Amino acid sequence: MRILTFTSLFPNAGQPLLGVFVQQRMSHFAKRPGNSVTVVAPVPYFPSWLPSARWKKFGRVPGQENLDGLTVHHPRYLMLPGVSMPLQGYSMFSASLSLVRRLHRETPFDCIDAHYVYPDSFAAVKLGKRLGIPVIVSARGTDMNLFPSFALIRPMIRWTLENAAGTIGVCETLKDEMITLGAAENRSIAIGNGIDLERFTPVDRQEARRRLGIPADSQVIVSVGALIPRKGYHLLIPAFAELARKSPNLRLYIVGEGESRGELEKLARENGVHERVSLVGSKPNDELKYWFSAADVSCLASSREGWANVLLESLACGTPVVATRVWGAPEVINSPQLGILVDQTVESIGEGLKVALGKEWDHGILIRYASSRTWDVVAEEVENFLAARLAGEGRVATEASHA
Repeated sequence: MRILTFTSLFPNAGQPLLGVFVQQRMSHFAKRPGNSVTVVAPVPYFPSWLPSARWKKFGRVPGQENLDGLTVHHPRYLMLPGVSMPLQGYSMFSASLSLVRRLHRETPFDCIDAHYVYPDSFAAVKLGKRLGIPVIVSARGTDMNLFPSFALIRPMIRWTLENAAGTIGVCETLKDEMITLGAAENRSIAIGNGIDLERFTPVDRQEARRRLGIPADSQVIVSVGALIPRKGYHLLIPAFAELARKSPNLRLYIVGEGESRGELEKLARENGVHERVSLVGSKPNDELKYWFSAADVSCLASSREGWANVLLESLACGTPVVATRVWGAPEVINSPQLGILVDQTVESIGEGLKVALGKEWDHGILIRYASSRTWDVVAEEVENFLAARLAGEGRVATEASHA
């Protein structure tokens, strides 16, 4: 199969950690016999003369680059932050049409593999209609658990799902939500993310702690994710503070960066735990195994997630998880042998952490469970679904007459 992956969620020179899960899925898909993948990953246009550290990273993205053997094209689309969201899908489509048309004429695509329902997949379905290519839409999280609540966006999401040749949710809950909003049930499937076992392997706990400068005799909770409100750190820190009053060796390490850093530092001070809560910033993906391995337990306190990669990553390192029972989390933590599911409250998170810290875990079970879902497994599931949908479409790789 020759696939065009279309998404703004893809690593690039300015954002090397962006959409690593999409890159992993499609890189492994491309390595399967008979498959090829070309990526079109639109980025916002940013004039080089404007002084903005936040947006300047887009100016460092080349028009084309190669990542893990995949050719990635970066057309520029117009975006006005905070005001143009209802127009972003149209902007992505317009900016990408000539490029996608040229690529399709050079070597016809069998289908477009689009990630993120809006604006990315909306633009992809418009491209597919223009060029006569079926489009498979993958939902990732916020695109289905938040964006449908926006009055101007919801109709475009519904149109996208109704016109997709197939839909993939990274968890059953997202799949069901897509069906509710217009996706055909008989053309929908749930395919969760996978784990990179070369990056996420257990490291001896004391060795990991020495590497990271963590006291050897401490009890350690680690939480990995962007410092944004939906990650629930404003609940995790008070929950930690309650436990810390009775556990002098307990420490919390938060790995990530974001807009809430100042608020979280203040919250830690107000709760009297600022010396025992460390906001260590964002870390490269291949360093996270040391943080997970150094911890007694990891915690994800989010209000919403699709399929949170950090859950499998923690388990692959032999570290149990405390996670809020939202969206895809119960599908990953599907046994009490793997972790503890909690409500998104200070009390419930604190109780879950207390139980997890006091429990004897079989780390071998955690590692074997995570290791059973590699990206190769995911790639095979995606390949089977795409092949079935293309057979159902009876597609012909030619440009539509109205293009």
